[in-house]
Amino acid sequence: MRILFFAQLKDATGCDSMEFMPSSPLTGEQLWAELLKKFPKLSAHRAQVRLSQNWENAAADALYSNGDEVALIPPVSGG
Repeated sequence: MRILFFAQLKDATGCDSMEFMPSSPLTGEQLWAELLKKFPKLSAHRAQVRLSQNWENAAADALYSNGDEVALIPPVSGG
């Protein structure tokens, strides 16, 4: 699984992407738990960040597995 970090999430993690190989599919909550273990600074952004799976908004009941590309999408503002 390739995980992408954008904007302030790159600062929180110190990287723009990572490879992660779970032994079985993960729910969104399980994936977040793994990410927060590795990158505790992400906890400050958790409530505002959405997950995408293979370039589409992920459903609440999505399962994430090794072949997926997952992006953490921070809130976007503009005008």
